Amino acid sequence: MHIDDIQAALREEHLDGWLFFDHHQRDPLAYRILKLNSKQVVTRRWYYFIPAHGDPRGLVHAIESGVLAGLPGDVRKYSSWSAQLDGLHRLLAGSRKIAMQYSPNCSIPYVSLVDGGTIELVRAAGVEVVTSANLVQLFEARWTAEQLEMHLEAGRRVDRVRAEAFQKIAAALDARQTITEWDVNRFIRAGFEESGLITDHGPIVAVNANMSNPHYEPEPEGSRQIHKGDAVLIDMWAKLDQPSAVFYDITWTGYCGLTPPSALENIFEIVRDARDRAIHRVQRAVATAEVLHGFDVDDAARSYIKEQGFGEYFVHRTGHSIGEEVHGTGANMDNLETHDERRIIAGTCFSVEPGVYLPEFGIRSEVNVYVGGTEARVTGEVQQELVTIE
Repeated sequence: MHIDDIQAALREEHLDGWLFFDHHQRDPLAYRILKLNSKQVVTRRWYYFIPAHGDPRGLVHAIESGVLAGLPGDVRKYSSWSAQLDGLHRLLAGSRKIAMQYSPNCSIPYVSLVDGGTIELVRAAGVEVVTSANLVQLFEARWTAEQLEMHLEAGRRVDRVRAEAFQKIAAALDARQTITEWDVNRFIRAGFEESGLITDHGPIVAVNANMSNPHYEPEPEGSRQIHKGDAVLIDMWAKLDQPSAVFYDITWTGYCGLTPPSALENIFEIVRDARDRAIHRVQRAVATAEVLHGFDVDDAARSYIKEQGFGEYFVHRTGHSIGEEVHGTGANMDNLETHDERRIIAGTCFSVEPGVYLPEFGIRSEVNVYVGGTEARVTGEVQQELVTIE
């Protein structure tokens, strides 16, 4: 943790400080940003305040007095309820506006981690509480050079497994063997393990109408068989099995045959072009040093799909932040589920994945975009046409 960098960011945001709070490890962001041991037992409330000027200070319960061990600044102890309140007031003395892991109206759920009662306690100390979303992005969502390299390597391995999965389907169809969504799901997971990749769940392997459920995952029982003439969607995400590794997350679609139906081809092209408009919007902004927000990127993709007459079938945001968790804590490309006003900043990565979901099939095309200092780039292979699975 770099106190000087945090304090500089606080001054730039015109904030008097950043208050971290936790109870029973409800806020994983606090542990990661402060570099605290996330495996320690925490059954009592602790507070740690980083002011825009001066030394940090903390407040801990007497029976867990070591919870903030290693952090700079004076740490005081409390035992009673009244002592906690008094200590909190002392902690915030002289402050008027502070940040916490709070989001007005829960507009950014990934950051809205402090409970309402604690927010009330802090406000009762005479301070205004604002969201820490921009600060979290600065100190949690930006990648190191090593993380970018791990992402690129994960991408190469995931792209290889993805190609092999489509080949697996083609071989089974050619041999007239039974193959199901679940079979392909297991094939991909085995490929991840053999490639030194890990994931939390998934992948999505969906056929025809199942493609229109963006979070569909096949089960051992009841998954669909894949036949010639079917459309297939594969959404897969994984990272290297190494400390601090970050995810690579993609979606590709294909058709079991040589000539996809025109309806399928048309929707794929609309989704692909919407994806590319969003990518180009980011690239132009980064190249010209334009301030760009998450909602701007969503607008670029969504407006095109609306123009083509399929706006009502695009039912989720255009993309999400990517980090050590597949859904990271940086800006999301969203002006549908939320109006994400967070700036897109250098050193962050996110998905661009528009989709159109019709009753008979759904199409999504997903890539990852990494933003550097002067340019933005797609970090893996880019699907330009439907995979012909034959």
